[in-house]
Amino acid sequence: MECSRQIHLIGYPMDLGAGRKGVDLGPAALRIAGIQNKLEILGYSVTDLGDICIYPRQDLTIFDPRLKYVEEIARAAQILADQVETSLSRGYFPLCLGGDHGVAIGSIAGVSAFCKKNGRTPGVIWIDAHADMNTEYTTPSGNIHGMALAIALGFGDQRLTHLNGYAPKITPGNSALVGIRKLDTLEKETLKRWRLPVYTMTDIDRKGVDFIIRKILKSLRTHVDHIHVSFDVDSVDPQVAPGVGTPVPGGLTYREIHLLMETIAECGCMSSMDVAEVNPILDMGNTSAELASDIVASSMGMRIL
Repeated sequence: MECSRQIHLIGYPMDLGAGRKGVDLGPAALRIAGIQNKLEILGYSVTDLGDICIYPRQDLTIFDPRLKYVEEIARAAQILADQVETSLSRGYFPLCLGGDHGVAIGSIAGVSAFCKKNGRTPGVIWIDAHADMNTEYTTPSGNIHGMALAIALGFGDQRLTHLNGYAPKITPGNSALVGIRKLDTLEKETLKRWRLPVYTMTDIDRKGVDFIIRKILKSLRTHVDHIHVSFDVDSVDPQVAPGVGTPVPGGLTYREIHLLMETIAECGCMSSMDVAEVNPILDMGNTSAELASDIVASSMGMRIL
């Protein structure tokens, strides 16, 4: 399934999955950075569907410190899943603007539901400094944005894993993680146990980002016919993108992330996308949102020449 020329922007101003406030302002920052205009310049027809309504943390109670705000996160994720599925059913490309990386819980659920009803197989490219493979039994913080990929794979609390009534949404063999450089101890064991395709920054240093993303795309295209890209801006080095939810030194360079996205665009096989964890409170003059919007544009076909 190739990228549609019609895009739905879906704002998901969620910070309940994170330990630090500010990422709820990410969708607004991306809009201010001109993400819609940058895509329209590339020839896309873009419709902004606005933001999903999410209750603020001051109106909520934490009932389980291992799963902070799980009820509201599950409610909002189901709304996002329904909206993503509807967009795909209407022939649109859903571009979900986070918020914390918990956005992927709902977006991948929506992609999976669409694929399930249309005889397609979904795959996910997870671009992130973190694997987000914790569950309520392994999490050191209780922050659900650190569980998002595990939830999509069917691991964790059923209120999150069983959106739309089933799990998993994707399988380990139909996913790939890129840019990983910060893992919790028990996450490492989970990744090894389930043999997830993980490409760390060490792998990128040794083999190069072009080799790795081409390998991922070649592999996925033999298994899947809908590729969802979930892009956490903290995959980029904080010297380039300081305004992110959980910055980790040693990330992708400016040119590496653009090359990675340009290669995905050349493939013509991406059908939906998240951009997550822009935090304007930690940013300098909205530079990280500007960068993120340019990176998304690269994934949709923007070129130097």
